[in-house]
This record gives sequence, structure tokens and C-alpha cells, in this order.
Amino acid sequence: MPELPDIEVFSRNLKNIFNGSKLLKIKVINGKKLVDKPKDLSKSFAGGMLTDIFRSGKEMRFQFDNGNILGMHLMLTGDIFLFEKKNERKSTIVEFYFDNGKNLALTDRMKNARVKLNPGNKEGVDALDKKLNFKYLKKLLNRKAKIKSILLNQDLIRGIGNGYSDEILWESKISPFSIANAIPDEKIKELATTIKRVLKRATNRIFKNHPGLIQGEIKFYHRIHTKLKEKSPTGAPIKIEQKGMMKTYYTDEQVVYGGSK
Repeated sequence: MPELPDIEVFSRNLKNIFNGSKLLKIKVINGKKLVDKPKDLSKSFAGGMLTDIFRSGKEMRFQFDNGNILGMHLMLTGDIFLFEKKNERKSTIVEFYFDNGKNLALTDRMKNARVKLNPGNKEGVDALDKKLNFKYLKKLLNRKAKIKSILLNQDLIRGIGNGYSDEILWESKISPFSIANAIPDEKIKELATTIKRVLKRATNRIFKNHPGLIQGEIKFYHRIHTKLKEKSPTGAPIKIEQKGMMKTYYTDEQVVYGGSK
């Protein structure tokens, strides 16, 4: 699943392509899992001018000049593709036709990707929001839960997924198996700054080195959450724990607070 850096890059690149363009038509191909009816989506967006595309957590927002916002969530296997006259992509959920001659298709082989009319945000603060400081994080971590599960909970912090939670915790030298309320204040302060540093660094690298990117999940810049490396940048063997579909990458350099693996 694309995480915050990927979605941020997609949003910037799509804005460069479509901002100021008029949406001529929105065509729902498979709307079984969509909340809104096709006619409501068409009424709300068709004929409107796109004035902004931005990220919210792990979702994209398409702002139109009539005040309506289209939310788009790629979920686990969704992708977006450009096409001109005809969309040849299989598993298409919805198509968008613009007056600049470039059109957009949202696809998903698992059919879970979705669009929504005027979506609300989850309660969690965005991972890059200034509100996510030591004071906020200290309060958030005052619970008996593993730190990684908190970073992944979009109702607490929006934008971080499995890969970047491992990257953030490794760089903070906090074990993903740590109990949140046992983490000392100095490490919480470090964690608050590390979250933003890791995500911004990844975003900048992806944007610079993959121009025009609007789909996929870039993992080339992961330091430990990757199959391409056996050791961390500081030489420690990378270990992997798998529970269900989730793999956690970590090293013994990370301190376990308030518990054991």
C-alpha cells in the first residue's frame, strides 16, 4: 500500500498535470463498493474546474471550484493511470475525462480502491502536521499498546504504514515491540522529530528521482524495511517477524521498552 511519501508525490504530480482543467465526465465502471451513487458523483463534479490536488493522510483530495472535494483512497492494491482516448486498463473502478486531453483511471484488481464525495478525515493528526509534537505524542503514547500499532492506527496518526513505521522506529532506535507508555520522554521527543524527518526525506527523494510518478510504492530508499539488504546501515543484521500478512523489520540496535519481543 502506498504510504504518505508516495501519496504526497502522486498528489504533486497530478496537480501539475490537471490543475486548472475542467472535468468533462466521470464514468463509474465498477461502483459496487462505492458509497456514492454514480449520478451523485457526476452531478457534483462533472463540468467543474479542478483547483487543487493535495494529500490527507494516505488519501488524495481533488478540490473543485464549486467547493466539492473528491476523495480517493488507493487501499492495498489500487493504482491510477493516465490515458488519452480509451482506457485499456483492466479492473477499472472509475474514469475521469478532462478538457486538457489527458484522462485518469483508478484501477484495483481487488476492487477495494474508492472515491468519495466530500470525505471527512479520520480523527488522527496527519503525520506531518505541526500538532504532532512531543506534547501531543506523549499524550498519545500513554497507553499499554505496542508502539508500532499506534503508528499504524490512522485514527491516531494519519499517513504512516507498515514500511515507514519500521523505518521511523529503527532511526529512533525504539523497538517495534516496545510498550508505548514505557518509552521515556527523551525518546518520545526524538520520535516526534524522526517521524517528520523520515517522511520528508523519503518524499523529497521520490519526487526528485522518479519524476512524474503517479502509481506504485517506492521502497528503494528504505534502510531496513527491504528485502534488498541483510544488514542495517550501521551493520546490524536485519530481522523479520511475520504475523499474518504483516512483516516487521527490525534490528537488535533498537531498545525494547516495557516488555520483551
